[in-house]
Amino acid sequence: MISLRFRDPNLPPFSCAVVGRRRRVLDLPLIAWLTVVWMLLWGTLSLPNAITGVVVAVIVCLVFPLPQVNIGLRLHPVGIARLTVRLLWEMYTAGVKVSHQMVDRRPFRAGVLAVPLRCRSDLMLTATAIAVSNVPDSSVVEVHRSQATLFVHVLEADDPATPERARQGVWRMEELVVRAFGDRAEIARVRQPPPQPRSSR
Repeated sequence: MISLRFRDPNLPPFSCAVVGRRRRVLDLPLIAWLTVVWMLLWGTLSLPNAITGVVVAVIVCLVFPLPQVNIGLRLHPVGIARLTVRLLWEMYTAGVKVSHQMVDRRPFRAGVLAVPLRCRSDLMLTATAIAVSNVPDSSVVEVHRSQATLFVHVLEADDPATPERARQGVWRMEELVVRAFGDRAEIARVRQPPPQPRSSR
């Protein structure tokens, strides 16, 4: 007998379990992605093709099950909205700043800063690094996973206020990322004061 279980605390988000002779986990985002791939391969956007794609995707997931992995991703709509608005604003202001520097004849000294983070999970560390790198005037050149530290390339390093301003920007982005996608433990971490940098380059 086959039955479906949707509300299981042991399952990853957006997934269900097919309970029969063998327990199988159906990852709904994976099924949706396989359905899209199926429709792209056939080149026809139609309801019958979509239904066939869903059936094929479910069969593939049942016959070739992937190991169950919980990456710890949580979706907080308000946090996602705040992160999106902040990213758009940072990209706009940083773009204006970089454009001004391109027409300015004064030499600018660049530098690399070590910014230790409060989050510890690989997912939050990677998401924070991606968010910081999307801002035009800063980029992550190295990540120390064991120390949860980002090495960030910044412009105008000769300005005494730049290092602290850059670190505060990274910590603010870290908090927004964690409040958008983190679990309770990570959210509790970002409520704490940021750690002091160990080193800089």
